[in-house]
Amino acid sequence: MREIVRTYVRMAQSVVSVLIPRFELKVAAGGNESLLGTPVALAPRDARDRLIGQASLAAGAFGVEAGMKVGEALSRCPQLILIPPDPVGSAEAWESVLVAMEGFGAHVAAPAMGLAQFEADGLLRLHGGLNRVIAKARVATGGPARVGVAAGPFASRQAAVSARPRRPVVVGEGEAGARSFLGPQPVDALATIQHLAHLPGLLERFGILTLGAYARMPRASVADRFGRAGVEAHELTHGKDTRLRPRRPVPPVIERIRLPEAAGGQQLEYALDLLIRRLLARGDRDGRAFRSVAISASIEGGGTWRRELCFREALDDRERITVALMPAIGGLPGPPTSLSLSAVSFGPRATDQASLLEAPHAVRLARLKEAVRQARAAAGADAALRVIEVEPDSRLPERRMALSPFEA
Repeated sequence: MREIVRTYVRMAQSVVSVLIPRFELKVAAGGNESLLGTPVALAPRDARDRLIGQASLAAGAFGVEAGMKVGEALSRCPQLILIPPDPVGSAEAWESVLVAMEGFGAHVAAPAMGLAQFEADGLLRLHGGLNRVIAKARVATGGPARVGVAAGPFASRQAAVSARPRRPVVVGEGEAGARSFLGPQPVDALATIQHLAHLPGLLERFGILTLGAYARMPRASVADRFGRAGVEAHELTHGKDTRLRPRRPVPPVIERIRLPEAAGGQQLEYALDLLIRRLLARGDRDGRAFRSVAISASIEGGGTWRRELCFREALDDRERITVALMPAIGGLPGPPTSLSLSAVSFGPRATDQASLLEAPHAVRLARLKEAVRQARAAAGADAALRVIEVEPDSRLPERRMALSPFEA
């Protein structure tokens, strides 16, 4: 008789969540505490999007919150100050926080900017207990943060929301402790998970206002009325959660170019094409294809803009990357003074797959690419360059042409 082997994954007993409220607003304000004490909010990021970003506590007292239209926010709080967002600065500051946490051995997951989570079970003996692990996490943030500890990521996040800046909330007793802690929490807590964000509204229509009330519902009734998402949320209310998926740190692979005043239209397209060529020619990408990239810009008059794009498949073809990125620059809120392109995550190493009928042109192209690769390896990244047109009609000769990495 064939033996059936089942594998059970033990839940982590200590998941630490570090929450920095209004992280993007603090970065955009430059750490100006006096400004954060007034009604202030982030201006819309996109020229086509008229929704404000994170708002201060003083603005929240007037009913202003993130995702509200600008007109409605100003009608509720006429003295509201809108400051330009700084997504590039926020991304860099948040990356430094994550790197600092990884520096003391934590495998960090970052489900949202301003929220970092890691399993502390393997760090307790290394650093001498949970309190010292929490202290190191606070030092990594470089400022006030809320810390929560529980048996799963969801319960740990809610514990961080309930915590005070200098008083962490530690939920013990494993799943049973997480279940009793989550019981009085409002069902709005499920909105922090993207694919469960629609459930709180449905539950409130049925008069279910707390997670404990939802947990007492029969599982069969939950599955019949709310489907798979409802069953997953039901498991969360019982303290049953999945393991964290730590991020894979990516070494910085970034290219940046400064633009002349009032750059736009075809000039931006030329600049984007140049950045893509330079990024593909980088030796530190080690032949890997790009799974997702981030395009960012500094806007004339202040503020920055950033957009992350994930490709349907890992790409290392310049033309396909250009087609995917070109619509993104149409969302710039103003004329940019600089443009940059960076790798967010890599796919597998690009390989050559032999076709059934090798065309002579394809063979010559492959040999040319290998020759260019060897030349760069021997003489550096500038060993093979080509001249491309940037501003053919410019009066300044140095703006008409630019050197770009040669790509066969």
